[in-house]
Amino acid sequence: MARKQRTGTVLNDTNEKSVVVGITWLQRDRIYKKARRKQTKFVVHDEQNSATVGDRVLIEESRPIPRSKRWRLVE
Repeated sequence: MARKQRTGTVLNDTNEKSVVVGITWLQRDRIYKKARRKQTKFVVHDEQNSATVGDRVLIEESRPIPRSKRWRLVE
């Protein structure tokens, strides 16, 4: 089975070897048909501490490193 990949923006990089990546997507209201922006946050493992706030990054699903980090930084 292929691993999921997502593209998002780095929101927080204060922790060692970890970054928080936000992925924004649109959800349409069922009744009023208005599109709303929603954001999902992922805690991502960054081995080299290379990402900074505002960077566009590619993340990939991986095994849990600690309990909360199930994604790793690809680019």
